[in-house]
Amino acid sequence: MKHRILFAILMSFTLSLVMSAWITFLNIGARADFIELWMHSWVLAWPAAGIISFIAGPFLHGLAHKLAAKI
Repeated sequence: MKHRILFAILMSFTLSLVMSAWITFLNIGARADFIELWMHSWVLAWPAAGIISFIAGPFLHGLAHKLAAKI
């Protein structure tokens, strides 16, 4: 369980950080307040990503194993 929680935290941190930067950049471009707006988006995205990662992670891990076995 400890591994699952740590994995969800690290994966959601990484994905939400990169994705919020990308989407913020696509929406507003490189402005002077980009970092501030990006961090605001990331703070909102990380908790949601963490919950989704924790809940969906085991199912998606199993699905990946089944798909890989068929390929």
